[in-house]
Amino acid sequence: MACRISELVMDSRDPERLAAFWCEVLGYVVHDRIEGSVRIGPPGSGFGGPWPTIAFNPTNHPKAGKLPLHIDVNPTDRDQAGELDRLLALGARPADVGQSGDEPWHVLADPEGNEFCLLRERLDPVGAP
Repeated sequence: MACRISELVMDSRDPERLAAFWCEVLGYVVHDRIEGSVRIGPPGSGFGGPWPTIAFNPTNHPKAGKLPLHIDVNPTDRDQAGELDRLLALGARPADVGQSGDEPWHVLADPEGNEFCLLRERLDPVGAP
């Protein structure tokens, strides 16, 4: 038996704002709010479902430096350029983490400065469905 990722947890100065941003990016909905935290996930599926939920926990500590872990996203219904335009309109902004500019992905930051990458396409590992 193995584990699977059931939830990602992010500290946030404004959990409601960050949850709203990521709901728009991923097509997720708010599942619950508990003691200032906001948990989002796919519609019709909650914690323990087939896809990870994301919990935004309140913190007063500012983000310090580049994150050791980040999220990669890829477009599902448009090309990369169209998705980049959509993400920028939602409040994402370009981020510089030392990339050369020749990468086939875009490094962005969410409204609180958390880096994430917009990939051109997702390549499934060999043998994946």
